Amino acid sequence: MSNEERDPQEVVGEPMHDAKDVLVLAPREVPLGGPRAMTVRRTLPHRDRSFVGAWCFVDHYGPDDVAATGGMHVPPHPHTALQTVTWLFEGQVEHHDSGGYHAIVRPGEVNLMTAGQGIAHSEVSTDDTQRLHGVQLWVVLPEADRDLPRRLQHFAAPESALGAGVHGRVFVGSLAGAESPIETATPLLAAEIRLEPGADWQVEVDPGFEHAVLLDDGDVTLEGAALESGALAVTDPGRASLHLTSEQGARIVLLGGEPYDEEIVMWWNFIGRNHDEVAAYRAEWEAGSDRFGDVPGYDGGRDRLPAPALPNGPLRSRRREGPTLVE
Repeated sequence: MSNEERDPQEVVGEPMHDAKDVLVLAPREVPLGGPRAMTVRRTLPHRDRSFVGAWCFVDHYGPDDVAATGGMHVPPHPHTALQTVTWLFEGQVEHHDSGGYHAIVRPGEVNLMTAGQGIAHSEVSTDDTQRLHGVQLWVVLPEADRDLPRRLQHFAAPESALGAGVHGRVFVGSLAGAESPIETATPLLAAEIRLEPGADWQVEVDPGFEHAVLLDDGDVTLEGAALESGALAVTDPGRASLHLTSEQGARIVLLGGEPYDEEIVMWWNFIGRNHDEVAAYRAEWEAGSDRFGDVPGYDGGRDRLPAPALPNGPLRSRRREGPTLVE
C-alpha cells in the first residue's frame, strides 16, 4: 500500500500512556486517496518510536464497508529499500508489480514484496470484496541488502495452537513451534493471534528482539498494560517471554525483530540514507525512470500515483538510539 498522504509526515503521533517496561502508542487516522477513500490507523512511524526491529511502518484498517468507502484502489506507485507486507483479516486484494508478479491476497495468506533498488506496484480490492480489514507493514532493508532484486513471496500460513486458549498464524519468522518460510533480510517475527475469553498466555520469545502488539479487536493486556483498539504496545529487548491476557477475547498482531541501528530517511514511499537520495528517487519516479518500471496487468483506469511535493526544508533522518523504555 502507498502512503497517500498529500503532505507526508516524517515522525508523527502521540503516546497513549507509558506503563512499566511497555510503551503504548495511540494510532492517528490517515485518509488514503479521495473523499470516498478508506482511512487507516497508523502507529509507526511515531515521534516516540521509529522502529520495532526493522518494522518501520504499521497501518491498520477496517473493517470497512467497501460499498461505502470504495475499498482499496491504489494505482501504481514506487518503493525503494524496503519490503512491504500485506496481511488481511477480511476481503481480497489483487497485487501487480513491475517485477512481473501477480497475486490475489486472501485472509491467512501473506504477501511480502521486496522493492530493493526500486519497484512499482498496484493494490486493488477485488470486485467480490464486501468488507476490507487488515494491516499493511513495511520493513526497512539494511544497507547491505537495500539493492536486492525485485521479488514477491506468498505464503498461506496454517493455523496453529500456540497455547491454552490461543491460536494463530505465524506469517514471518517463528513462534511457539510454528514457523514461516518467508525470507527477510533481518530476523523478524509477525503473527496473527487470537486469544479466547479468559486467556492467560506466557509465550517464550527471542530475548534479542524488540516486540510490539497491535490490538485489532477485543481486549488485551501486555505485561499488565491495557490496550485500546488500534494501539501498539512496544517492549525493548531483554525479555525471554511475553505475558498477554484477555478477559473477553481478542485478535492481535505480534511483531518482533532485532534492533535496527542504521540511520535512514523515510518519506512518502521511499527509504534512503539522506535527503538528496530521496529527492533523486522522487525525481526518477516523476520522470518515469526504469528504476521503478511499469506495472503490467494493472487495469484500474487511473494514472499512476504522482509523488507529493518535497517539504521546504531538508528531510530529517531517523535512527534507533538505544532502548526507548526505562523503568
